Amino acid sequence: MRSGGDCICERRDKAIRNASASSLQMMISSKQANKSEISSCCRISLFSLCLYSPHHIYTPHLMFTEEFGTHKVLQQGLTALDCMEHRGACGGDGISGDGAGIMTQIPWKLFSEYRSENCPKPGVGMVFLPQQEDRRNSVKEVIEKVCEANELEFLGWREVPVDPSALGPQARDAVPSMWQMFVKAPKRLDDDEETRDGFERTLYLVRRRILVELEKAGLKWEDANSETYFASFSSATIVYKGMVQGCVLPQFYKDLQDEDYTTKFVIYHRRFSTNTNPKWPLAQPMRVVGHNGEINTLVGNVNWVKAREKSKALPECELEDLVDAENTDNIVMMCNTQDVPNVLEPLVDLGRSDSANLDAVFELMTKSRHRAPCALMSLVPTAYENEPALSNNPEIVDFYKFHGGLLEAWDGPALLVYSDGKSIGASLDRNGLRPARYSITSDGTVYMMSETGVVDLEESDIVQKGRLGPGQMINVDLATGEFKDNIAIKSEIASRHPYGEWVKQGRKDVTKMTFADDRLYDDATTTFAQGTFGWGLEDIGMQIQDMAGSAKETTYSMGDDAPIAVLSERPHTPYNYFKQRFAQVTNPPIDPLREGVVMSVAMTLGKKESIYKVSEKGARLIHLESPVLNSNEMDRIASFAEPENGGFEQSTISTRYSLADGPDGIKAAIDAICDKAVEDVRNGVEVLILSDKSADQAELDGTTYIPPMIAVGAVHHRLIDEGLRMDTGLVIETGSAWSTHHFACLVGYGANAVHPYLALETVKQWHGSKRTQSMMKAGKLDSTTLDEAQQNYRKAVENGLLKILSKMGISLLSSYQGAQIFEAMGLGEEVIDTSFKGTTSRIGGVSLSDIAQETAMMRPETADEKAKLINYGYYKPVPKQGEYHVNSSDLAKLLHDAIGLDKTVSAATNRDEAENDGVKPKNVANYEIFKKSLESAPLANIRDLLDFESDRESISIDEVEPAAEIMKRFCTGAMSLGALSREAHETLAIAVNRVGGKSNSGEGGEDTVRIKDLSDVDEKGRSPTYPHLAGLKNGDSANSYIHQVASGRFGVTPEFLTTAKQLEIKMAQGAKPGEGGQLPGPKVSDYIATLRASKPGVTLISPPPHHDIYSIEDLAQLIHDLHAINESAGVSVKLVSSIGIGTVACGVAKAQADVIQISGGDGGTGASPLSSIKHAGMPWEMGLSEAHSALLNNGLRDRVTLRVDGGIRTGRDLAIAAMMGAEEFGFGTIAMIAEGCVMARVCHLNTCPVGVTSQKEELRKKFPGTPEHVVNFFMFVAEEIRELMAHLGYSKFEDLIGRADLLKESEEQLARIAKTKGVSLSGFFGSIPESKDDRAFLRATPAEGGGLKDSVVHVNGGSSDLDREMCNHEDVKAAIEKNSGDTAVSFNIKNTDRSTGAMLAGDISRQYGNKGLDGNLNINIFGSAGQSFGAFTLPGMKLRLTGEANDYVGKGMHGGEIVVLPEADAGFVAADSSIVGNACLYGATGGDFHANGRAGERFCVRNSGAYAVCEGTGDHCCEYMTGGVVVALGTVGRNVGAGMTGGIGYFYDEDGRFNERVNEEIVKFQRVGSAAGEIQLRNMIERHFEKTGSEKAEAILDNWDEEKAKFWQVYPPSEAQSAVVSDTIVGETVKVSATAPSEELCYLPVGAGLSPDQTTRCAD
Repeated sequence: MRSGGDCICERRDKAIRNASASSLQMMISSKQANKSEISSCCRISLFSLCLYSPHHIYTPHLMFTEEFGTHKVLQQGLTALDCMEHRGACGGDGISGDGAGIMTQIPWKLFSEYRSENCPKPGVGMVFLPQQEDRRNSVKEVIEKVCEANELEFLGWREVPVDPSALGPQARDAVPSMWQMFVKAPKRLDDDEETRDGFERTLYLVRRRILVELEKAGLKWEDANSETYFASFSSATIVYKGMVQGCVLPQFYKDLQDEDYTTKFVIYHRRFSTNTNPKWPLAQPMRVVGHNGEINTLVGNVNWVKAREKSKALPECELEDLVDAENTDNIVMMCNTQDVPNVLEPLVDLGRSDSANLDAVFELMTKSRHRAPCALMSLVPTAYENEPALSNNPEIVDFYKFHGGLLEAWDGPALLVYSDGKSIGASLDRNGLRPARYSITSDGTVYMMSETGVVDLEESDIVQKGRLGPGQMINVDLATGEFKDNIAIKSEIASRHPYGEWVKQGRKDVTKMTFADDRLYDDATTTFAQGTFGWGLEDIGMQIQDMAGSAKETTYSMGDDAPIAVLSERPHTPYNYFKQRFAQVTNPPIDPLREGVVMSVAMTLGKKESIYKVSEKGARLIHLESPVLNSNEMDRIASFAEPENGGFEQSTISTRYSLADGPDGIKAAIDAICDKAVEDVRNGVEVLILSDKSADQAELDGTTYIPPMIAVGAVHHRLIDEGLRMDTGLVIETGSAWSTHHFACLVGYGANAVHPYLALETVKQWHGSKRTQSMMKAGKLDSTTLDEAQQNYRKAVENGLLKILSKMGISLLSSYQGAQIFEAMGLGEEVIDTSFKGTTSRIGGVSLSDIAQETAMMRPETADEKAKLINYGYYKPVPKQGEYHVNSSDLAKLLHDAIGLDKTVSAATNRDEAENDGVKPKNVANYEIFKKSLESAPLANIRDLLDFESDRESISIDEVEPAAEIMKRFCTGAMSLGALSREAHETLAIAVNRVGGKSNSGEGGEDTVRIKDLSDVDEKGRSPTYPHLAGLKNGDSANSYIHQVASGRFGVTPEFLTTAKQLEIKMAQGAKPGEGGQLPGPKVSDYIATLRASKPGVTLISPPPHHDIYSIEDLAQLIHDLHAINESAGVSVKLVSSIGIGTVACGVAKAQADVIQISGGDGGTGASPLSSIKHAGMPWEMGLSEAHSALLNNGLRDRVTLRVDGGIRTGRDLAIAAMMGAEEFGFGTIAMIAEGCVMARVCHLNTCPVGVTSQKEELRKKFPGTPEHVVNFFMFVAEEIRELMAHLGYSKFEDLIGRADLLKESEEQLARIAKTKGVSLSGFFGSIPESKDDRAFLRATPAEGGGLKDSVVHVNGGSSDLDREMCNHEDVKAAIEKNSGDTAVSFNIKNTDRSTGAMLAGDISRQYGNKGLDGNLNINIFGSAGQSFGAFTLPGMKLRLTGEANDYVGKGMHGGEIVVLPEADAGFVAADSSIVGNACLYGATGGDFHANGRAGERFCVRNSGAYAVCEGTGDHCCEYMTGGVVVALGTVGRNVGAGMTGGIGYFYDEDGRFNERVNEEIVKFQRVGSAAGEIQLRNMIERHFEKTGSEKAEAILDNWDEEKAKFWQVYPPSEAQSAVVSDTIVGETVKVSATAPSEELCYLPVGAGLSPDQTTRCAD
């Protein structure tokens, strides 16, 4: 076992747990001053939030009794910080925290010597200075000079008392010298005392001036311990923070132990560094904000801030006076963000963290007359459109409409707590993924935190418990003490200006209009134009047909095995050189399919005014409902140029230029359009149209065009450079945009809207063709009008854009615009500098003239080409003339010949008569032919450009370790049972298990029959257990070594988890990163539906990975859950190659993963949108080398094993991967080929001709493979590696790992690149750290025994001690052993006790499987439970929690019972109060749940069997539900039943507005009209009352005849004929509980009520 690496806090935790009960009680009763001593380890992220203590009774307007607050408030904040340790992380030394800190009011008592009668509240700077004394003194001198120059009387320096011995090695090496400085306000600001706004602005501007002057003086150094940084500089607030754990913060900063440190509030934060590496300045809180989350739109936000910087309105000379109140007011309001680097430090920088950049903009807005809540509402807006909660507050909606036109949202999962010294508050992002709970006590204290229970409060003192929902805010005025909830504070802010009137008068709306029927060109001209823009036959036959015919993107399968664009011998548009970036771990993707309610593609055109000075001018914009414009909408936009209709001046610039200018002519053409754009915008043009449209065939013949991506990027960046970008909107009118990826690229690089004139023309051409019309008549296509077909096309593009946005976790297209969230692959520096500044292109590539040449190659030249489009074969292989595809039917035939597979031999033919089941002897010569065919094939991948360069002499192959040892490193890809047939899935598992490798279940679970090894195989290799398989041996195992846990949780049960040797968390999939899984309905057979607890024939779509793995700390929680239920199994995390994956990998390693898998973007899939297959994810070579390097550089490489997969086919591939850092290797598509796949590429259609990917019985019988075929392939690969090792002179495979120095660029292969000579790999793999001599990373850490990493597993620390205590309790052990009767035990719990019950579930599952106990184990628990309380509960387990719980209660619950209720003397109304957190019962497959209180967001997502009752929920209740029953006895949020395909919901409609909250895409809702439905509902409520004593349930039952009419029943089509819905089935039984005393299903006959005896039986 690998220890969890106990941190300081955790070691104390263990000591306390070992202490006597009396001493523990004494610590708790002592006002929880030492609750930090029972906190948990430092594994996950971030913070809980604000404490605000007015110290008076709770009234609507709170009052203060202490001028400067109290020390108790600080102590409570530090206690809470310590109890959040598990949400933070530690560095490679295991001690240095990623960051912890607090913000408070300035402790004036502590600083009394720096105060005086005429300066009672000076400005206080908390400054990190260089450690080196002479450097420090020089910096101090500059600081003092700048202060004096700006009339700030310098009062002195104070060295902050610190204890460096409390720090870890990494923190100590980088620790700054901590100082505080004090300044007196300028005399010119004497009349500013009441608001102190002028003083605060001066302090703000002087701070930014200081950093400029330091750089001018040469006092800026690169080394970390010489950085000068102001943690705060204010006369109201101060920040103490550092690279420490929460419990270390008060040890390091001695001030925090001083009784004179008093405050009225505390904001506290614990950091888990993922987007950036840990640094002292990046700890939080920042100067104004504490941020728990990620800003997914950061690149775009920073780009637009810089664009605003360029359009400053004040001359530089007016920036010199940083004191005069009016002048400083002008600076922050009129100069935008002051891009004057010789005067003020730049506001934003991508070198900083997302939190630091957000804080900088937020701080500036608070200095420019925006109140803090107003600034945050603007920056992080709620999803206000169609929000029922805002229907009575139009002023709030108007506020968001106005500011949405001015400012792109800073979008991403975020809990933000802020204070500008005047107020303190918190706000949640529009998706509400982050937890945010608050309590208000009777003395008026407000506690707001990420987790409830971090401060010990008596429930009798609590008068209100609540939570922030999506987009909600709370605020407390620090002067008056007034607490305002979401509506109150937002309505107050929104009422300050007449936003609605401004929008009504100034905004022009372009709503969707009908499409024109008229054709632009005749068919011949259309076809020629299509050819010149790079269209191929596939684009029309696949994409246009699907998009215009069914309003959906094309679904395809098998991944992307075509060459990357720069290596291809075929012409590609520039779009194909870009890969979409996507969210994984650090920021979650979101769900456009089921949660599109929070998303929007609306855009604006026109001049954007300053975001810092609000006026009616800001509303003067053109608002576009869609970014995809048709000709009628273009005409409407043009009409706004008329003075009486808005006066929006417009200009169209042609991007075409003469063919005669040749390839080099593109540069002059780009310069020309950029110059014209600048001229037009300077002259007042507010809508700029870049058009490549030709008037006729003659113009098409004589001209070519600047590719629209190149054009829009060049103009966009040129306008930014000229300070003009905010003055105009860019519309791209192009024939070169038809795929969703094309539109995303154009918008991502600056376009506000796109008019795809040729795509719409192509839809008309397609719709009018004889083939299309005949298909419609035959019913093969839905019949549509021409207008409907064009509408379908636009809808498909819009939905595709939402899908692409969602991959990155972005909700608004306006935030995606200009964000450049792509990585380029194969573009040269010239292209990047011209059009794509800031975009990464790691291997160089084509120039502008190369692009022009490639564009010209697309032009039809021959008569045949002009008459008919070329079939480039980019998607489907086209023999001979099409694009090369690595995985071809020819390749499959060569491999089959080598391994002895005859595809004609199967159960459907003559297998039983064939010798050795038809397996022919393997053939080495044929494998050589297979291998040579790949070596001589066209270039396709980066690794094709590499060669080996050994540092030693060759050796005999006899000296090389045997193939059996090498094959232990082999794994199969995560291919699900469902995507594959039983035959294919089980054959692969048996084969790789046979060679000692690691098979992978993929998503969807496995049959329990596979758990046991085979022992019934006859002499023919047949087994009654697996009658459909051949070639078996006794001792074979079909149980996958790795069991995958994916976002859909299909098939995830306790037994599935405990029978694995490794558990894999699927964060992303190579073929579709940022998306959930997809299994078409025809493939959901009865067998598959049984395994996945779903409905046969119903398509299964997994949600994106955001419900319980939306952040690094929550991924760490899932890792913790899995380590809890199966301590002997390692946990792997599957990531997909992308830039930045190195930092992500470091976070995953710190989150206690045992294995990190890097998948290439070319991985296979059973079904995926075509654009995802082709345009998302990078080659594994890039991701693997980056991850290995980052882990090595951060001292984390020895914590994890690195695995790689994605297109690995040969020993050569595997050797290159090893040299880049991989230790294990996954085989996906090639392994399928080895068992018979013929690359028909119809996996998604369920028509695989050899039964590999079909669930049809007749096709499955044609499956030709046996385990021996796959073993033969693995043996060939292993022997190939051995030969290579012998040639290189290496006897042990592990000696190749991380040895990138053995790789070199192949000059011969580089010379084969046809398009350019600009490709270079030296910078790409040359950055991998040297590890030739230091090989320690190949072993576990010394603290973990230093053995083989594969045999060491991380173990949960003190956060699982309560679980261990339960499992080791003598009564519990006896109950499990006895397996009968009732046993009762009791325990106390706190928020740092996580996954409580999971270890016990694991113990029971290992002994009794999923059926659990026959007896009842009654566990009574008291307190505030940490995350994942009751995870994986099994039948026989009955958990009763008196208190409250955090997120993920009942995660993966399979049976038994969970009851949560408040203490009897609670001072709040239970039905109105939050009692459990978000995502409760996520992935539950059974059991009964009762909560006497409200649940958070995403209640019962992917529930497939649990029966649950609560008293209200947040948004997205019952999302993706496939079974079970949910009853909500209170109000719910919006989007109920999205994606719900099974189960029933009952909702008590108190406010009569439930209908506004249902997602009716799938489900229907009705009043409870059936007798069976009423029986089910009433009895579940009765059971709820009996279990919890719910006052709400009692009131409903007492007046049942009246109250039952207030319930709505929600059901999907699959339940429409059930008794509870239709009342049509006589004699059917009604299920009212998931469990009974025997743990069998509890039913009642239809038409019968519960007798007293039945009530007792079903309630026990």
